[in-house]
Amino acid sequence: MADEPTAPASPAQPSDTPQITLYWLEQSRSQRILWLLTELSLPYKLTVFHRDPKTHFAPPELKAIHPLGKSPVIAIKPPSGGPDVVLAESGLITEYLTEHFGAGTTLAPQHWQEGKEGQVGGETEAWMRYKYLLHYCEGSLMPLLNVLLVAMSIKSAPVPFFIRPITTRVAQGIRTNYLDPNFATTFSFLEEQLKTSPGGGKYLCGSHLTAADILISFPLIAAKGRGGLLPASEYPALRAYVDMLEEEEGYKKSIAKVEEVDGKFSAMI
Repeated sequence: MADEPTAPASPAQPSDTPQITLYWLEQSRSQRILWLLTELSLPYKLTVFHRDPKTHFAPPELKAIHPLGKSPVIAIKPPSGGPDVVLAESGLITEYLTEHFGAGTTLAPQHWQEGKEGQVGGETEAWMRYKYLLHYCEGSLMPLLNVLLVAMSIKSAPVPFFIRPITTRVAQGIRTNYLDPNFATTFSFLEEQLKTSPGGGKYLCGSHLTAADILISFPLIAAKGRGGLLPASEYPALRAYVDMLEEEEGYKKSIAKVEEVDGKFSAMI
């Protein structure tokens, strides 16, 4: 575990800005939180953990921060005092940071339609999409990539040669019967979401980058990097969207920070 210097924010922050620590685990999805902190112009301290080289598991020290020992985890020290606010799960971290520090930004769409504040059904289409996508990303999309990783591990497992046809068939069955149909459904859904973005916008929730775009970036970039999984011929709008996210200045800054502390970055699963 190592502490990295506090990242400066721009513009200068007021004295009541809380102290934020991001507990970073190498080869994890924490990069998205770095990107969000960058977009929010929030200073933060980065504490780096490294995986066990044999098991690839996170070190047990992370459990001292949060009982599950997963990453990303952030700790926020309130400026008024009191215990740290410790948050795990990318979706919750994203929601919390955006709700508390996103005022004056476009990272969350307008909540209410004019004149319908507080009414059931009074939310804007952009806000409803935004809230849905914050949960969809980790609840529906990322699990598919995790199952793909398991299938790939089964296929490449170091087993005796006479067992390999069995493991290969099992992995292929998972891919053909479960993953491929579900990937087709979810990518087609996102393709349509982009084509019907509110106001004809180029992002999923409209004309501006939101925290939902940041959150969904990792699984989509990972899918793009997995050859044949996200072909431009079938999902042209979605592929163009992913390419656009990779050109965002905040994304590039977060990657530069990852490379600074970890030596490399890969969104590959």
